Amino acid sequence: MHKIFKYLEIANAISQKIKDGVFLPGDKLPSIRTVVKEYGVSMNTATQSFMELERRNLVESRPQSGFYVKVQIRRQFDEPGISNPSLKPGFADAADLIDEVYASLNQPGITRFSLGVPDPSFLPVAKLNKCLLEASRKMPDSGTSYEDIQGNKKLRNNIARWSFTWGSQLVADDLVSTSGAMNAIAYCLLATMEKGDTLAVESPVYFGILQLAQSLGIRVLELPTHPGTGIELGALKKVIGKINACLLVSNFNNPLGSCMPESHKMAVVNMLGEQGIPLIENDLYGDIYFGNARPKPCKAFDQGGTVLWCGSVSKTLAPGYRVGWVAPGKYLRKITRLKLHHTVTNTGIIHEAVGNFIGSDNYEKHLRNLRKELYYNNLQISKTVSASFPQGSQLVPPQGGYAMWIALPGKINTADLYHACMRENISIAPGRMFSLQDQFNNCLRLNIGMKWTPELEQKLIRVGHLAQTLL
Repeated sequence: MHKIFKYLEIANAISQKIKDGVFLPGDKLPSIRTVVKEYGVSMNTATQSFMELERRNLVESRPQSGFYVKVQIRRQFDEPGISNPSLKPGFADAADLIDEVYASLNQPGITRFSLGVPDPSFLPVAKLNKCLLEASRKMPDSGTSYEDIQGNKKLRNNIARWSFTWGSQLVADDLVSTSGAMNAIAYCLLATMEKGDTLAVESPVYFGILQLAQSLGIRVLELPTHPGTGIELGALKKVIGKINACLLVSNFNNPLGSCMPESHKMAVVNMLGEQGIPLIENDLYGDIYFGNARPKPCKAFDQGGTVLWCGSVSKTLAPGYRVGWVAPGKYLRKITRLKLHHTVTNTGIIHEAVGNFIGSDNYEKHLRNLRKELYYNNLQISKTVSASFPQGSQLVPPQGGYAMWIALPGKINTADLYHACMRENISIAPGRMFSLQDQFNNCLRLNIGMKWTPELEQKLIRVGHLAQTLL
C-alpha cells in the first residue's frame, strides 16, 4: 500500500474538519507550532501542510497573524474596467448629494457604510488617553504654549523613524505637521499651483480633494484609472504638457482601493520629475495593507524633491485628533510659510501624545490588530455582497484601506439607492460623489471599517435587496 506523506495526512485531517464544520469560514486555525507539537513533526512538515491547504483554496494566511479558513465567495464578480472620464477639466460637482450624505454624520441609529473610518472599538482609546496625560505632565507649560512652526518635534521625529518601513531617509526637519491629511493637501495645492492651473487626479477620486481644488479655483483633470493598479500611465503621458501638478492616492485609493505597482510609481515620479511637475501624494492608507509588507509610496523614488508626501493618523489611530503631516521636498519653505499664515501652529498636546504613541511598540501592535480586523471584514463583506447583490454586479476587493467599490448592473442609480437605504437608516456613498463629471452613477463605495456583526450583515443584505428592486 502506498504510504501517504505526513504533511498530506495533516492537511487531510484539517481539511476534513473544515468540511465537517468544526472550523468555520473565517476561523483561525491552530498555529504551525501547535501542529508541530500535536503531530510530532518538523516545522517544515507543518508548513508544507498549510501550503497544501492553501493550494486547495481552503485556507489563507494573514500577515503576522496565522492561517484562517477561507471565506468562499458564492459567485465570482467581474472587476470593473478602467474608468473612462472625459479628458477635459470637469466642473459639475455633486455638492448637494455630498451634503445630504454627510448631514447624517452624527445622527444616531444610522448604519454608516458611507464613511471611510475605523470603528471606535478598533482604536486604542485607553492607551491614547495615557499618552495625553503623559504629554500634559511633561510638556513645557502643560502644552499651552506655541510650538515650532514646523510642528511638534517628537511627532515629526517619530514619523521620520516610522517611515523606515518603506525605506525612507526622512528626518524630522523634512516634515511639517498639519491638522490632518486634507490640511496638508491644501498647503500643497497652495504652494504648487495658481488659480486657473490644472491638476491631474485619478478617476474616481475622493470627493474632498475635488471640492478643495474647486474652492481654490484649480481646474481638475480626471484621468483613466485601473481598479487594481491605479492611474493609467499612458493617459498621464498624453496630458503631461497640459497640467501644472498631479495628485495621487497611490496606496489603496479612496474609493477604488487600488494600489499602484512600484514600477508604475517609479515611472510616474520620473515622468513628472523630468518636466518639473510636482506630485502631491496622499498616503494616509499605506499602513493599512492586507499583503505581506507595506507598499512603498511614490516618495520612495523621489530624487529631486518634487514629491510632496502627505500622511495622517486619521485612518489608523484617531480620526478626531486631526494629526497629519507633509514631507514637501523642495517646497518645504513655502509650506512652512503657508502654515504660519493660516494656523501658526497645531494643538501641541495632541500632537505630542500621538508622537508618544507612534514612538512606542503599541503602534505596531495596534496596526497589526487593525489590519486583521479590516481584512476579516473585507472577506465577510465580499461574501455577503456576492450572495445578496444583483447578478451582474462588479466588485473590486480592496488590497488595503477602507474602501470597497461596487458597480451595479443595468440602470440602477445609486443616488436613488441611497435614498431607499436611508428610509431604513442605512447610509451608503453613491459613486457620483467621486467625480466632477456625470459618471459612476451606478457605483457605490462601502466602508469595510465597521465591526462585523450579524446585525451588520443583515443591513448589508438589505442594501443588496433594495438594489435588486431598482433593476
